[in-house]
Amino acid sequence: QVQLVESGGGLVQAGGSLRLSCAASGRTFSSYVMGWFRQAPGKEREFVAAIRWTADNTYYADSVKGRFTISRDNAKNTVYLQMNSLKPEDTAVYYCAGQGSPYGSWYTVRMGAYAYWGQGTQVTVSS
Repeated sequence: QVQLVESGGGLVQAGGSLRLSCAASGRTFSSYVMGWFRQAPGKEREFVAAIRWTADNTYYADSVKGRFTISRDNAKNTVYLQMNSLKPEDTAVYYCAGQGSPYGSWYTVRMGAYAYWGQGTQVTVSS
């Protein structure tokens, strides 16, 4: 059974930083695109960032570009999201996701491209 478990969320002041981790088990994701999505209260889930299986290509939503960095350690089957210069509008539940097919598109924002999802971790940014 595939499991994605996020950690690292919490409460931080505006301008601060957090690092989210996503540990995968039940499958090796070294050939799969991994991504992060978020969902704020009352809003739809939205794409945040994605990373190619070789980690040499990444893709970001315009709202986080230059502030967030996605990375991965395939030896640990883990994906990270470093979030800097956080803003109150970054407040959301953050979800880790893995695509269902290997060697997929890392530049897609479609949730449907992702077959595996974590339970989410809350990030709250106070002003």
